[in-house]
Amino acid sequence: MATYKKTGSKAKDAHNSIEDKSTTAEVFNTLDQTASRSEQFIIKNQNIIFILLGIVVASILGYLAYQKYVKAPKEKEAANELAFPKVYFENAINNSVSADSLFTLGLNGADGKYGFIDIADEYSGTKAGNLANYYAGISYLRLKKYKEAIDYLEEFSSKDELLGPTAKGAIGDAFADINQPQDAFDYYVKAAELKDNNFSTPLFLFKAGNTAMELGKFPKALELFERIKNNYPNADEAKNIDIYINKAAFASKK
Repeated sequence: MATYKKTGSKAKDAHNSIEDKSTTAEVFNTLDQTASRSEQFIIKNQNIIFILLGIVVASILGYLAYQKYVKAPKEKEAANELAFPKVYFENAINNSVSADSLFTLGLNGADGKYGFIDIADEYSGTKAGNLANYYAGISYLRLKKYKEAIDYLEEFSSKDELLGPTAKGAIGDAFADINQPQDAFDYYVKAAELKDNNFSTPLFLFKAGNTAMELGKFPKALELFERIKNNYPNADEAKNIDIYINKAAFASKK
């Protein structure tokens, strides 16, 4: 059997080695040039860089100082102030005889103490100030001062499972009471969709469904009532929901 000698292998390997070394050298040269340019840039602009770093550090330290020495004490002070009108609010909720007077005291304060209105204004940006908007809004709603109720409730925001939807739903109630059913419907839907739970969601779906019936939006009402039946069968609103489903279904066929 004939055999063949491989020729040129060593020469090719040597050539590849030279090319590899050349490529590596080029890479290092490029890195050296880049590093050199970076060093030159830093040297040339070091004053500006130090100033910018100083601003960043000062901003961080200022923020931390604000949180500790300004915001935290103000949060505590606001919470202490809120405790006073909350007593009037809670008594008003549980006392239908003098509820209007109690709600008014909660709103305006008494005995030199702030009410919800002042706390919402003086402590805006704090958690207590935010809650004061909620209490003020509900108080005005109970006093049948619907515009004021809407204004304060729209200023309130919360990620709480119940407070957030309740505030949106209360705005819907206010619009319903001033005969603006479309606005009421919109807020009931917002309230129902804000958080998914077995209390507020079926409640505001039900209110939205009834308002949709009032507006003549029968297919939408049917959809909302069926959501209660299918998704929240244990809710209070689901007990007689078939009656409402049948009404909406019948009206939709007309």
